[in-house]
Amino acid sequence: MWSFAANEANPPAGGGATGEIVIGTVGGVLATAALFALVFAHRSGRTGFLRSQGELGERQLGLPGWVAVPLTVLGVSLIVAVFGMYWDIATHIDSGRDEGPFANASHYFILVGLFGVFAAGLLSVFMADERVPASGVDIPGAWRVPLGGALILLCSMISLSAFPLDDIWHRIFGQDVTLYGPTHLLLFGGAALSVLGALVLLTEGVRARDAARTQAAREEGVVEPASEGGRMRKVVQVMLAGALLIGLSTFQGEYDFAVPQFKLVLHAVLLMLAASVALVAARVYVGKGGALAAALFFVLVRGVLSLLVTPTFGHTGLHFPLYLVEAAVVELVALRVDPRRALRFGSIAGAAVGTIGLAAEWAWSYIWWTIEWPASLLPEAAIAGFVTAVAGGVIGALIGNALAPSGAFQRPPRWAAPAAAVALLAVLVYAVPVSSGERIRASVELTDATPPPERNVHATVRVDPPDAVDDAHWFVSTAWQGREGRSVVDPLEEIRPGVWRTTKPVPVYGTWKASLRLHKGGAVQGLAVYFPEDEAIPVDAIPAEQSFTRSFVRDKELLQREQKPGVSPALTTIAYLIVGLVAILLVTALTAGVARLARMRPAREPGVRFGPSIGSAPSTASGTFTQAR
Repeated sequence: MWSFAANEANPPAGGGATGEIVIGTVGGVLATAALFALVFAHRSGRTGFLRSQGELGERQLGLPGWVAVPLTVLGVSLIVAVFGMYWDIATHIDSGRDEGPFANASHYFILVGLFGVFAAGLLSVFMADERVPASGVDIPGAWRVPLGGALILLCSMISLSAFPLDDIWHRIFGQDVTLYGPTHLLLFGGAALSVLGALVLLTEGVRARDAARTQAAREEGVVEPASEGGRMRKVVQVMLAGALLIGLSTFQGEYDFAVPQFKLVLHAVLLMLAASVALVAARVYVGKGGALAAALFFVLVRGVLSLLVTPTFGHTGLHFPLYLVEAAVVELVALRVDPRRALRFGSIAGAAVGTIGLAAEWAWSYIWWTIEWPASLLPEAAIAGFVTAVAGGVIGALIGNALAPSGAFQRPPRWAAPAAAVALLAVLVYAVPVSSGERIRASVELTDATPPPERNVHATVRVDPPDAVDDAHWFVSTAWQGREGRSVVDPLEEIRPGVWRTTKPVPVYGTWKASLRLHKGGAVQGLAVYFPEDEAIPVDAIPAEQSFTRSFVRDKELLQREQKPGVSPALTTIAYLIVGLVAILLVTALTAGVARLARMRPAREPGVRFGPSIGSAPSTASGTFTQAR
């Protein structure tokens, strides 16, 4: 899992113990076998358990059991998994590596949560009945399965595959101690994007319900009364829209904990991407108030997680964006621009998010974030954030358009989605790479704030050249993995030109690791103050001498000491290509799935009218699911 380096016992660096891997594999196989036994018994009629649960769910939500039961399982599982993820990151930042995959309690929550996502997808597939609409996927010689269930299943399989891939990656390359490691992105990215499959599944359930009502109207000449559970379905809609915002926000994890290893502009880009896509989609899909409701759900869940991780468990502070201003501007735009006009609404709402919303999050950084967004980030972050938000708004509107049950939505031009995707890719290509930067040296004088053995120091730093820190995005002291408390991240203050001083004591004893971190322009650099010896890697100690002169190096060299040197470039390229292809498969499948759902939107049924659907417009579903013309 994700970690920041060694601890006192020097646990192994580079893969889990063989015995623990065998235990984990056997446990996973047994749990999977039990799940398959249940669903096969359901299909063959040998058990009525899932049928009874489906009937109960249908009474509560008014939707088929192959929607109600999987969504319940998925919701609980995602909460368990995201809790485990944030707890795990905080644990490793504060305590370093563990003895193995089962030595950290947070790993159990991640494993159980991700297996629950897999179970949700499998249940939807095997509980499917004749009501699955034409958007579903036909299994030759078997039955039609819900498209949403298939997407959830695919997301979960990719996410779970990251566990063995991560162990293999560690054995080959050493521990990848960044949230943005390839296998880590697959692990939490697959789980996060499974929410999109859940939204597709819910829409299919609504279409199946409306098809039944249309059929009744056609055969009996009456309109079937609205099914029960309408209010609960609305709640589910809001929760899923909020869950999409939570899922997309997990990519900001390193910034949430104030240990970013990439440029600060990427924080603005990731934040605007999550806000624009999720909140615009929520407003189009849920209807009036949908964006605000999704943002409030996000704040509630992330607030509870922060309370659990930080004051309750005593770990490094978990921060999060508010998104409330972004949600408000999306709602205001919807008062003047019809959300059913996807391209126009998405681009205008995205522009509002990328200006007013970005400014609000900029102000929030001075209130809540450990690393503030300085003026030196202008105009870079403003431009990148704006482009991201406009493109994300278009994508969010297209997603909401596809999910909405009404046929009154304007069909967007075919070039809209590819153009938005190219814009997002261009911004990421700009924002992600980190350069080595100019050669900077520093002479450091340490004065004891607390004497040994638990030594804490203040550092006076004279940089060469003296203007090396001018217009920096951050210049902070960072200490982590002391195993005795939270990480310490604090900006240095300039006491005279070219001379800086720490503002909080820096621990330099035991398992603590301390450095000065400088981000200027496209470079992220670090200067070691104190690092312990780690025989498991192995690396020597870097002592905190009373005075020393050292050079800044690429920050990655300090934060990722556990990466193995001398790995073949060809092997590295092949490994990244394999993981990249898996990621492309996932994004392509989700894109194709949402597009299929939009194409298969039910046609209008002349003479048949229902009460309001759970979307923002009256339902116009037909009993025959045909491709929209």
